[in-house]
Amino acid sequence: MRIVLLGFMGCGKTTIGAALAKKLGLEFADLDKVIELAAGSPVSDIFKNKGEDQFRKLEQEALKIQVKKDNCVIAVGGGAPCFFNNMDIINKNSVSVYLKMSVDSLFGRLVKERTHRPLISEFNQKELKKFISDCLMTREPFYNKAQFKVKAKDIQIETLADFLKQESLELV
Repeated sequence: MRIVLLGFMGCGKTTIGAALAKKLGLEFADLDKVIELAAGSPVSDIFKNKGEDQFRKLEQEALKIQVKKDNCVIAVGGGAPCFFNNMDIINKNSVSVYLKMSVDSLFGRLVKERTHRPLISEFNQKELKKFISDCLMTREPFYNKAQFKVKAKDIQIETLADFLKQESLELV
């Protein structure tokens, strides 16, 4: 079984992914951490020093490797599904799950985390809400290509795990 979790930053991909992997007895990989290990520097430095285009190439290379591994849950960065043919790669090689959240719920989480997220650290509250709204509108058509869409707020890991176990058997 191979599961890829996708969605906007702050929706809980890493937290949910780690818990889901533990519940299902699978390995867990955060694609950004995989990229950082391979590149030897943080994602924020890659963006700053090499630019987004280079980061997206590294991201796709890491994705192609990760989706070939068996028995794992992979959390991809919020932008990963939106570049190249990444959603096709994800859907062809895994069970894909969009962790869906509203703009207001995402804002509630991200406003507290701004200092830890370079992409949004300089935004005031009004700018942050607009950024989330605009960016989500752009990205959601890609996210909606996921095989399954679930509400991420107050998600029950056990319920999700049971559902995915059953669905992955039917997809085979």
